[in-house]
Amino acid sequence: MSLGEVEALARRAYAGQTDKAGRPYAEHLAAVAAGVRERGGSEEQIAAAWLHDAVEDDALSEAWLVGAALSEATKAMVLAVTKRVGEPVEEYTARILATPGALLIKESDLAHNADPARLAVLDSATRDRLTAKYARVRALLGIDG
Repeated sequence: MSLGEVEALARRAYAGQTDKAGRPYAEHLAAVAAGVRERGGSEEQIAAAWLHDAVEDDALSEAWLVGAALSEATKAMVLAVTKRVGEPVEEYTARILATPGALLIKESDLAHNADPARLAVLDSATRDRLTAKYARVRALLGIDG
């Protein structure tokens, strides 16, 4: 699949869905993909950025991903950043660190999730909970502030 095809697929998979702030979810995917590109990421990493939440959110199945016309590296990165139900954060972050290319995707994801403008529209309890969650993940991944 080309990057354009991956983007179109991701946008279709999330059509009509919104994030916690009520914004179209595709805006988050676009921001993460742009962040990966700006950080010097490869086409495989940018493709994985477009799909980084798809399996976790059940927008696309893991079976679809396994059979998709994507590189094995892209598939591995998507699965690495896919949080599993009940999984300890330490296991999640270890998998990201062990998968070539995945850290850049998670770094871009965290940067967008922790954007003060995005957090500002949330209630204070949610904002505080997410801020602490993102800081813990950044620390476990060795990503500065």
